[in-house]
Amino acid sequence: MNNKFPLYRTGIGQDSHRFLSDESSKPCIIAGVLFEDVPGLAADSDGDVVFHSICNAITSLSGVPILATIATDLCLNSGITDSKVYLEKAMISLKTQEIVHVAISIEAQRPRIQKKIGQMKHKISEILNLEISQIGITATSGDGLTDFGCGDGIQAFCIITSVEV
Repeated sequence: MNNKFPLYRTGIGQDSHRFLSDESSKPCIIAGVLFEDVPGLAADSDGDVVFHSICNAITSLSGVPILATIATDLCLNSGITDSKVYLEKAMISLKTQEIVHVAISIEAQRPRIQKKIGQMKHKISEILNLEISQIGITATSGDGLTDFGCGDGIQAFCIITSVEV
């Protein structure tokens, strides 16, 4: 292996959750941002599909399972349901890698994501210690082709590029 060039890695993560009933009082949190026009997502935690997809992408890079182990323990045994905490724990697992770019794709008929992308990038940048320009977020309605495109829930994919430090 040639040590003159940096070693880049790519991690991919996905997460999805169905909406609770419209009568639910659980808030809908996406990338740490509150969306008031839809019910919360079915999950033991806050169900933040963006933060969960980022955690899964970090697991893809580090090999350390976050959602299936650390987050489950925090949620069920400590009562911590804020996915921001899970993401902060995931960042600790990247001991020899530095994140240089995060790309997120969200599929949801509802809520309308576009109006809060700036807020979402800000929340992600704070946790991952990145510049806003290092984060890309796209959203699609899915045109009714999947359960997410029909408005039954939200799906998020994340691709992270990191460099070995």
